[in-house]
Amino acid sequence: MEIENPSTEQVQNLEQIQLPNSSGVLAMGIISIVGFCCIGGLVGVTLGIIALVLGNNAIKEYSDNPEKFTEKSYKNAKSGRVCAIIGICLSGIMFIGFLIKLSVLGFAFGTLLKTMPWEMM
Repeated sequence: MEIENPSTEQVQNLEQIQLPNSSGVLAMGIISIVGFCCIGGLVGVTLGIIALVLGNNAIKEYSDNPEKFTEKSYKNAKSGRVCAIIGICLSGIMFIGFLIKLSVLGFAFGTLLKTMPWEMM
């Protein structure tokens, strides 16, 4: 019966841990893309900003000590950050569109109320 000695790469992989919040960053980044259409883009902007901040912190932590963390968690954090940026952009466009619609609606109601024959009532 032969007993194999584990290689240094296998031992190193056992000692590596995941970046904190890397999966959460990816999930929030994806949800921010999907959530751009909710409540005028407010959900997407909020989740996108949170994911972007947490993703930047995770990438900075990986840069300080790359041998401590798994590469998969680093890729998750990078992907989540990219998704967060896309979600923020889409949500920002949706939010600006919501504000434009709201101002046009307010202008229309204001004009309508000015043209009403209030003196007759």
